[in-house]
Order: sequence, then structure tokens, then C-alpha cells
Amino acid sequence: MSLQARTLKLIGGRQVVGREARHGVELAKLVRRGLPFGAVQHLVDSGHITLVELDQVAIARKTLDHRRKLGSLTPEQSDRLVRVARVIAAAEETFGGKDKAHTWLRRPTAPLSGERPIDLLDTDEGARAVEALLGRISHGIAA
Repeated sequence: MSLQARTLKLIGGRQVVGREARHGVELAKLVRRGLPFGAVQHLVDSGHITLVELDQVAIARKTLDHRRKLGSLTPEQSDRLVRVARVIAAAEETFGGKDKAHTWLRRPTAPLSGERPIDLLDTDEGARAVEALLGRISHGIAA
């Protein structure tokens, strides 16, 4: 399964977003139109991230309350949510499952200057650093 497909699955898949996204361009189109609020709810309800963590790295809780009433996210909020889901999906692939990925994402890591990987997902550059480290780990390169 591609990273895009795993990412889409974490935010609820076709049932929540309304269509498939087999590659990055299709996922980008979904992000541009704004994801349904159910994508947030699915990611949280499935235990991949808490509301507190989501508040810190992607969408403020007060904003989430407002977007819940409106039923959808803005393209910018959708982009941040997909960034978080993509890194979580990559971690799960690297570590072979949700539990190990969950633990790794929340543990301070020396190659990330002692930061917890989940805390770096609030910026694109932070997410890229985490993804690069996951790539090194998955290829057996000393992190």
C-alpha cells in the first residue's frame, strides 16, 4: 500500500473523504477542496493522535470547534492534518505497527536534537526532518 493510501486510511478513507487517493496528486486535490471534519474525528478516535497533540501541531482546539460546526476544514488546515497523518503512516510502516510508532513518535530522539518527533510536526521542515529520520531507520542507516 502506498504512503498516500495509508495516509488516506488514517483520516477515514473513502468513507470519510468521499473518494480514493491512490497517489499524491489525488490527495492534493482532496486537500485543496478542504477535508470533511470527519477526517479529524477519525484520526483522533482511532487513537493515532490526541486532541491535545493535534492542538499543538496542526489545528487549535477552538478552531476545531468552529470547523466542526461548519463541517469541513480549510485547505490549509487540511494540509496540516494530512502532514501529520502522513508522518504517522510512515512511522507505522517503519516500525511495523501502530503501538511501536506511537511510542517512537512521543519519545525524545537524539538525532532530532532531543525533540519528540510528534512535536516537530507543527512545521513542514520539522515534518521533513522526522520523515528523513524514518527513511534512515527503515534503510538501516544509523540514526
